[in-house]
Amino acid sequence: MGLLDLIISSTLAHPLLTFPIIAATLLLSLGIYRIYLHPISPIPGPLLPKVTSLWLWYHSYIGDEASIIHALHTKYGPLLRVSPNEVDISDHEAIPAIYVTKGGFPKAACYSNFDIDGHKTIFSTTDMDYRTPRAKAVVPLFSTKSIRENEAALYGCVDRMVARMKEEKEARGIVNVLNLARSLAVDAVSTHLFRENYNGTSEKSSKLSASAFVDAFVAVGRFFYLPNLLFTWVEWASEKFFPDEHTNESMAVVDRFVEGLVNNTPAKGSLNYPGRLMELRLLEQTELKAQCKDLLFAGTDSSGMNLATIFRQLVLHPEVYESLRKEVLDNTGPQRQEIQSLPLLSAVVREGLRISMANPTRLPHVVPAGDWTFKGAYFPAGTIVGCSATELHFNSIIFPNPRSFQPERWFNATQEAQKSFFAFGAGSRSCIAKNLAMTELYMATERLVLSDVLKGARVVQEEIEIYEWFNSKVEGEEIELVWEKKAERS
Repeated sequence: MGLLDLIISSTLAHPLLTFPIIAATLLLSLGIYRIYLHPISPIPGPLLPKVTSLWLWYHSYIGDEASIIHALHTKYGPLLRVSPNEVDISDHEAIPAIYVTKGGFPKAACYSNFDIDGHKTIFSTTDMDYRTPRAKAVVPLFSTKSIRENEAALYGCVDRMVARMKEEKEARGIVNVLNLARSLAVDAVSTHLFRENYNGTSEKSSKLSASAFVDAFVAVGRFFYLPNLLFTWVEWASEKFFPDEHTNESMAVVDRFVEGLVNNTPAKGSLNYPGRLMELRLLEQTELKAQCKDLLFAGTDSSGMNLATIFRQLVLHPEVYESLRKEVLDNTGPQRQEIQSLPLLSAVVREGLRISMANPTRLPHVVPAGDWTFKGAYFPAGTIVGCSATELHFNSIIFPNPRSFQPERWFNATQEAQKSFFAFGAGSRSCIAKNLAMTELYMATERLVLSDVLKGARVVQEEIEIYEWFNSKVEGEEIELVWEKKAERS
């Protein structure tokens, strides 16, 4: 008796089994198709992700996605099938096609899960007709010229951060540099782009008032790969049944800051971020606020994590710290060079970005019409493909001993290493604020080393554990440094 005959006879004998049997048959057929007949079935990977996206959703949710995929690449090679229609690529040679050439492939639909208050943002939108005029309006604010003109104000933010670290060191002997770095990040973004300082470094509480707001958006990354409709239901259920009073309070603080900012920006003549967007006459006020909140979130989270990582690594490597201190001290005279030209400072910043895992997971884009072939592998239109900073930055062939902080690897970096640097993505959809972020990292590292406040510090946590979401979340939300008390030193 054939399978079809068996199904028919079973359903006739037991009518109540009709639906379950048909459903099981369809699922079995779908599984066989995805494993053996799907256009990307030749791409290697474990069995489960070939059959269902649940595998990817699960690892994304629990926060070990980047580590699991990294281990699987070791077993299966540079092309790894991570869901029925998605491939993770551990090869920098895929970057130009996916992200750069002719604007790269379109962003995957899951980016819309990062919409804010029901509005698309410059980051989250997949619609280039929507993004282009908005991005074009604000891009001048991120130029080297604009940042240089505002250098004094940015250094003011950095100096207040250093002063705050000194205060906490003397008062408590321990500093959560993640919180301090986040405070500087929100101050730098607001000062430069909004022309109004959030004053995070002036807050005396143990946690930045905007932190819970930032963490709430970081947590969206748990559900990043969900289909948009399913994500909407999950988000609604989370807010409905698991409200968080602390998060709501932080949201309210940020809302008041942004509302005041937008309300006080004239409709014409203002050169700040909301003012430039207002000139477009395309935005409702609610969307304008959403764009500002998106910038505050992005500018605070990733930059804060990157900067805290650099501080921690300098404490762990006192020989690098002392060499860097000599370099920046030698650069304080009348012949002072641009700090971006200092070789060791540049190497420290770049190496910190390489290992920080601020954004550890893949940046998924969609193969457009016309299909794509990469190194003999065929990807039909609609396939989701992408590279991640984790895979590129921890490639042991390109970066020997990849988990180790070795700034010197950037002194004479190979072309392969340069091409594998992916801290800000690549192409037209790369981080719009990367110039500002880099300037902030250079300034903060320079001034912190000049102050010598890190002298005598040691790290508290042996390892920094993170949830590997689209934006990483540090477990416990602390990266701490500790100094011996004066009484103990005496």
